[in-house]
Amino acid sequence: MWLKAEQLPAALARKLEPIYFISGDEPLQLGEAADAVRLAAKQAGFENRELITVDAHFHWGNFLQAADSMSIFSDKKIIDLRLPSGKPGMEGSKALVSYCQRLPEDTLLLITAGKLEASAKKAKWATTLEKHGVALQVWPLEAKDLVQWIARRMQGKGLSTSDKGMGLIASRVEGNLLAANQEIEKLYVLYGKGALTEQQIQAVVVDASRYDVFNLVDAALSGKVGRVHKILIGVKHEGIAAPIVLWALTREIRSLISIQQQLKLGQPRNSVFMKHRVWDKRQKLVSHALSKLSRQNLLNALLLAAKTDRQIKGEEEGDCWESLLVISLMLARV
Repeated sequence: MWLKAEQLPAALARKLEPIYFISGDEPLQLGEAADAVRLAAKQAGFENRELITVDAHFHWGNFLQAADSMSIFSDKKIIDLRLPSGKPGMEGSKALVSYCQRLPEDTLLLITAGKLEASAKKAKWATTLEKHGVALQVWPLEAKDLVQWIARRMQGKGLSTSDKGMGLIASRVEGNLLAANQEIEKLYVLYGKGALTEQQIQAVVVDASRYDVFNLVDAALSGKVGRVHKILIGVKHEGIAAPIVLWALTREIRSLISIQQQLKLGQPRNSVFMKHRVWDKRQKLVSHALSKLSRQNLLNALLLAAKTDRQIKGEEEGDCWESLLVISLMLARV
């Protein structure tokens, strides 16, 4: 059965299932969910744990062998299978289905995987795992969900604050749950349990937003001018070199030009997106950008990128960071 991350503790308290399949690209939630499973299993007598990581040199026969072998240390064991790519491949798919068809006694299988593509969730191996155990996906949190997560985490520490104070923490960490958790721990250590004022939070919480060049590109394509300004200031203050920012913007511009050309030739949108590695959530974002940016808009941005490159190298006058802002705003169609 599929569960939400917040439903896992209650499910573990009710009954321990033979399989737990946890996937996603939010590291804190992924790690904590896996830790909860391991703790519940240990309390149930699963003392031995065999860690298996799927990489380029991995053979799925080793996994099935581990499932068949008896532990010499304990009657009960955990097979901790790490699948970073979220893709077991044909051989892995068969191995996982085979495992489910003859579940070994006194063995708990814990699988942690990277983000699943939409099609993978419907694949036979994933549906089989879900049928014989518990499956859940974790997602990066935004807006209201992020504020609720912060509220629950603070409540667990005996802390509280106003809605404005909660919003202040959320705006500072911008989806980075590791940073949010660190700031809550810091507030707890400094002030102990109780209600916190906005001034206390303001004095302690640092701006730990995940400012990176890819967030800048996505903010520009979304047309979020305020966020473009904020992220660009952030990456500059973090010491990210201007050439790296220019590379990310130029890479996106060239990709959009190429996608436009291929779509104009009548090629299927899905295959064009796949060729340019535009996956899942970004497809809507890129489609929106393509609808508002003409070929000439993109060529103009590319020309300014060439000028910015000369500014970075000292071959032309002007502030390269101002030019990077203008390029970003051109992508935002401002």
